[in-house]
Amino acid sequence: MEAALYDPDGGFYQSGGRAGRAGDFVTSPELGPLFAMAWARALDQCWEDLRYPDPFVVVEAAAGVGTLARDILAAGPACAAALRYVLVERSSSLRAAQSAHLPIELPAFVLGPAATADDADDDEVHSPPGLGPLVTSLGELPALRITGVVFANELLDNLAVDLLEFRDGRWQEVRVAAAASSGDELVEVLVPVSPEVAAEAERLAGHAPGAGDQVPEGARIPRQAVAAEWLRQALSTLSAGRVVLVDYADTTAALARTAWPQWLRSFQQHRATFSPLQAPGTQDITCVVATDQLAAVRPLADDRSQADWLFERGIDGLVTAARQTWRERAPIGDLAALKARSRVLEAEALTDPAGLGGHRVLQWSVDVGSTS
Repeated sequence: MEAALYDPDGGFYQSGGRAGRAGDFVTSPELGPLFAMAWARALDQCWEDLRYPDPFVVVEAAAGVGTLARDILAAGPACAAALRYVLVERSSSLRAAQSAHLPIELPAFVLGPAATADDADDDEVHSPPGLGPLVTSLGELPALRITGVVFANELLDNLAVDLLEFRDGRWQEVRVAAAASSGDELVEVLVPVSPEVAAEAERLAGHAPGAGDQVPEGARIPRQAVAAEWLRQALSTLSAGRVVLVDYADTTAALARTAWPQWLRSFQQHRATFSPLQAPGTQDITCVVATDQLAAVRPLADDRSQADWLFERGIDGLVTAARQTWRERAPIGDLAALKARSRVLEAEALTDPAGLGGHRVLQWSVDVGSTS
């Protein structure tokens, strides 16, 4: 999964795979500006809760070509003058495209030098106040500690997982090998796991409400060590603030009792494909995020649906005028009516509980002086 998505010589994201209507899948930011407007309000709330720090550093992981960042800045957040916006994107080809959307500055100019060893906060970011908004781009999370927000929309579902299967009364790992008949074809191979991994799988698969304690034969679960390590790193980046993740999510126990192709999926040009092993490097591979595995790193401060999160940030108010315009001008069918209808449809898609609205917004808080 790691190689198929991120290999520099042929991984999906390095070879042109991307979100967007012209890409391979659509995420919330590509539908229009509403998602970004809600995020601007959320960032302002965090800035207020942190007592208006300047600089206020916002790190967007898996930023792609910068669509969400562009729209957040266009929304005019109150924190703009204090804002240092850091785009983090592994794909060099996507990073190269960011400058077409945003004025990208050098990291040292945006973040400033780290404090010297003589300073009280010897690992905090220091840069002159009142310069924002400033935007920079990195290939990985910043090494300096910050006060602000680290967030990602649909990142963790693209981080590589270990796949475990319960077969013949024991847990085994699903690995990938070249078929004996053809070196070009990939096949699955089951191998025994260590007693420690087996015990971990037993604990993770656990009990699902209403499903009984028995894990069914052939059940599979993802072991999301890479996602857990990413969360640890994100938390360690913060001196104070929040980590917020938006993604497909469920518990490991629920996934163990769900047919695995429903939560380990692959996509190409907006269509589900047959297998994650098919034509590696040409398709996206995504795995539902196990919230219990992340909560083992640090307990969640909040977990709610994207629909609820958006309603709390006033998405209804953002589309009220559009709804009224649509009602008044639909019979005319002019450009104003079409724009209003588009805004209404965008809100409906973002809050659809069977679609994007069913995503989970997962949040962790880091208080001043706390350790993560």
